[in-house]
Amino acid sequence: MDEKTLFDDEQELTEEEREAVRHARMHAAGIAHTHDNGHVQVGGEPHVHSHSHTHTHENTKAVLNRLSRAIGHLESIRKMVESGRDCSEVLIQLSAVKAAINNTGKVILHDHIEHCLVDAIETGDMEAIEELNKAIDRFIK
Repeated sequence: MDEKTLFDDEQELTEEEREAVRHARMHAAGIAHTHDNGHVQVGGEPHVHSHSHTHTHENTKAVLNRLSRAIGHLESIRKMVESGRDCSEVLIQLSAVKAAINNTGKVILHDHIEHCLVDAIETGDMEAIEELNKAIDRFIK
């Protein structure tokens, strides 16, 4: 898959949404790229964050399952659009996917607060706390 194919359906997104889509697609396609933190991401290898906690959580499997269902739902919505289904039906389904994604974010946030934030406070990792604040701000926009 080439870079043009990865990014050809982003015209109707905001710049921030386009960047998030590009980033996710680069991960999925295994394209090497640099993160804002300077770490190079190659293929599906996880990048290292600058704060000290790990990213293994008790709800990882549940989050992955929720994301897989949302992706499948989005694929079915794309087929609805391609087949010319009624706009109101498409909007209802999009609303369901948005709710599913938001609920998945809540699971991640809850897990992060219970584990990572507690660890950050105990170790005085102010960078991790600031990163959480930024993530919350972006999540609730």
